[in-house]
Amino acid sequence: MICSGTDALTGQVIEVSFSRTISNVHEVPASAADPVYLAPGFIDIQVNGFMGVDFNDPVVPLADLTRALHAILQTGVTRCLPTVITGGPDDMLGCLRNLRRAQLEIENGHAIAGFHVEGPYIGPEDGPRGAHPARWVRPPSINEYRRWQDVTAGQVRVVTISPHWAEAPAWISAVAADGVTVSIGHTGANSDQIQAAVDAGATLSTHLGNGAHQQMRRHPNYIWDQMAEDRLSASLIADGIHLGRAFLQTALRAKTPARSILVTDASAPAGAIPGRYRLGEQDADLTEDGRVVLAGTDKLAGSALKMNDGVAKMMSLGGLTLAEAIATATLNPARLINLDGHKNGIAEGDAGDLVAFRLNNGEVDMEAVYLAGQRVR
Repeated sequence: MICSGTDALTGQVIEVSFSRTISNVHEVPASAADPVYLAPGFIDIQVNGFMGVDFNDPVVPLADLTRALHAILQTGVTRCLPTVITGGPDDMLGCLRNLRRAQLEIENGHAIAGFHVEGPYIGPEDGPRGAHPARWVRPPSINEYRRWQDVTAGQVRVVTISPHWAEAPAWISAVAADGVTVSIGHTGANSDQIQAAVDAGATLSTHLGNGAHQQMRRHPNYIWDQMAEDRLSASLIADGIHLGRAFLQTALRAKTPARSILVTDASAPAGAIPGRYRLGEQDADLTEDGRVVLAGTDKLAGSALKMNDGVAKMMSLGGLTLAEAIATATLNPARLINLDGHKNGIAEGDAGDLVAFRLNNGEVDMEAVYLAGQRVR
């Protein structure tokens, strides 16, 4: 396969030869035509569902997961971490077992780069708990974590935890020692607890600015503490709903673009029409204005964001350059979770995951998507 266009990360006009991996990259003369941009395939480390399919259903049919993954690929995402949220122990284990089966068996299942377990070791309070069911919030258990890894063949790559639990530092240390990214999220932890979590090995803040109290102390508080901690990268939901322009820009400046990661936090309604959908054991509504909320409430329950739209929002709302915005969706998540073959941009020897797109009135319009050398859009 051969593609040419402007490398969105470097600005060079290049021609790329690739199959499963990239075999050759070289500069070519610029074209007078409207530029087609090339970038590595996008990586979404937090996606709970898509196209009406809930990843938090332990018995969701593989055909439905195939359909959801196909829809995700159309948005430029070539590697993702299906995300399992707080639930009963057996249900969470069943979801992970089913998703691992999909990774092995469905068409393009290799686009599933692992799994993110968001909970159940989160803050129990309203606000920090977000849309997670209160009855299943529980203290950290290393034995439960080991069961997750057993049913996924060690494919759990990210786990979100609140540091307020007394068991958190020891748990974080043990999990980080496995090479897993431990993320702080859905928390009301104090400054000392956040510091202890980072000292123990936490390296990420999950959807910073969300999963928080509606009202809190001006300072200190757990958002400032995470914002100021240079050892923490931050994932950000850039949909214009979860974060306002001022907060998004402030977070990007505090973390720097190099330590900022675009996530969709998409749930089942993403890519679907307004209506009612499932999120684990709860109902969620997609409203006409694009918000996903727990049924009958105004409480956000994931998003309907598509990754290509998130890249555009990182520029229009976050003030990033194209290269910086693309890095938040490619290099930064790959480096965070140590995803081999994806950490160097469009480079010889890296994975043949590429996207081609145009910029059109501030939108990122996808033209082609390649997964391991195969065109999937």
